[in-house]
Amino acid sequence: MTGHGDADGKADGSLPVLSELADSGIKVASVEELEECVKVLGLDDELMKLADSTNFGTRESVDDWGRTLKASPELIVLHETVISEPATVNLFQTPHPRDEDQVSYHMLIATDGARLRIVPDQNRAYGSGMSAFGDATQRRQPGRVGSINNVALHVSLVTPADGRGNTDAHSGYTNSQYRSLAAQVLLWQAKYGIPLTRVTTHAAVDRSRTRYDPRSFRWDRFDPHYKEFAGLCGFERFDNEQAGL
Repeated sequence: MTGHGDADGKADGSLPVLSELADSGIKVASVEELEECVKVLGLDDELMKLADSTNFGTRESVDDWGRTLKASPELIVLHETVISEPATVNLFQTPHPRDEDQVSYHMLIATDGARLRIVPDQNRAYGSGMSAFGDATQRRQPGRVGSINNVALHVSLVTPADGRGNTDAHSGYTNSQYRSLAAQVLLWQAKYGIPLTRVTTHAAVDRSRTRYDPRSFRWDRFDPHYKEFAGLCGFERFDNEQAGL
């Protein structure tokens, strides 16, 4: 995990480059289409495990220099918890007044496939600290590092027991987790017009060179579920045949 996504950068007084993603050009799904997709996939309701208000923030639309910022989801970032599900929920629900202690994801995927809602989509979760997608990042204030949190949706897989430590890999995630993750990714793509090339991992976007998760993620276990669900929902347009790493 990582701390607050926007703190502890250099304050050199210079105006940082505003580097943002271009519009994807993909048509978002209607509310009716999304509701039908949820029904077709037979998804259980999200379990509400909301984080304490200190552990998430507002998606900011203007930076300290008065420039307009993109403030709606454009990326989906995959993580793992490293610790157990109860410990993770407890961490998020514990108040953290200090920036460096604040952390959250929008959603957890439990080992049985349950989807645990931690932060509402419209809010900024603190999932990736010093981060960028390619060159795209936002530095909103002097003295703060660039981060993608303002335009990201963060989803984390609960780590198996043998992966709760600083190991290079572990036994992997359950089939139920891959299925629920594929469904959630597809729903987010459809709701916000996010192509598959903008579904990535914490390891790929991290610029602190300290994050490697999800360590044992297998795209070949994710893809079959994703393609099946995209076909069932008629959302094939969001699958541009590659993972944006």
